[in-house]
Order: sequence, then C-alpha cells, then structure tokens
Amino acid sequence: MERAQGSSSPRSAEVLAFVGLGSNLGDRQNNIRTALDLIDSVSGLGVLGVSSFYECEPVGRSAQPDFINAVAEVGTSLSPRSLLKALQGIEKSMGRASSRRRWGPRLIDLDILLYGEALVLEPDLVIPHALMHVRRFVLAPLCELEPDIVHPVLGLRCRELLRRLRSGMSQARFAGQSVRVAV
Repeated sequence: MERAQGSSSPRSAEVLAFVGLGSNLGDRQNNIRTALDLIDSVSGLGVLGVSSFYECEPVGRSAQPDFINAVAEVGTSLSPRSLLKALQGIEKSMGRASSRRRWGPRLIDLDILLYGEALVLEPDLVIPHALMHVRRFVLAPLCELEPDIVHPVLGLRCRELLRRLRSGMSQARFAGQSVRVAV
C-alpha cells in the first residue's frame, strides 16, 4: 500500500471515506496519479492512503481497453454532496466528457465507495456504492487498505465480501510497476 506524501491521519472533525478510481483511456496509471494529486489539493480533503493498482476487464462492454483501478482512503470535512461535486469537478478538469453511456470508456472515473458509516440514497448519490460488494476490482484494493471495514448495509467485513466472490486474482507487471490483475 502506498501512502501519499504529506498526508496525515484524519482530524477529529473529519470523516474517513473511500474513493474508487478507474481509468481505461490514455496513460491510465498517470491518470490515476493525477486524480490523486488533485483530490489531495482540494480544501477539506486529504489522501491518507492508496491501494495497489489493479488491471481488469471492463464491466458490461468488452470492446474497450482494460481498466486500471485503485482505492484511496481520504479524510474529509466535506459533506457527501460536496465530496461528490469535488470529485465530479476533478473528472471534468481532467477531460472526462459528460456521458450517459453506462460502463463506457473513461479517462478517469471517481466514485465514493464509503463515507464513514453514512447511508445516502439520492437519485445521483448512493453511499455505500450500490455495486461495490459485487466488484472484485473495488473490494480487493479496499481490503488492502481496510480489510476489517464493515459494509454499513450488509454488515459484513470487506474481506468477507471479497471471499464470497468467485473469480480469482493473479499478479502481473504493468509498465514497470507491479499491478494486480482482477479476473
């Protein structure tokens, strides 16, 4: 697990949140690193830890490049809504086009996975992320950071959710860096 330089533990007024990062266009690893730097630069938001990068096939539409995925642990004083707006602003600043195409190619994709123990159910914001418990490319990096974190709806630890998934993991080298491959 990588730790961001200059990061610190969350202050008492901050909430611990987890953000999923994904990219399958351009320099995927650099896109994720850039997004992490931008997240860390937002007032009221700080990157505390970053998982390994995982390479996986796209969900839904296979006629596109594979994704690189990671999870960032962040401390934030932002509300869930403000965090969403900050992440959408980062996506836009990095060139992500507004698209209604579900599961399409992405220069960068940033998703709030967990926000403390909060439960949010709004048309454009669902916390915990509605599909995180069935996505190995989310659970594997999340478990690297916090294997004992409990899903606030399902009441199961991350490592138990990961264990329940059927597909396997293998190791691969990608662009000179060790990257786990979700299959």
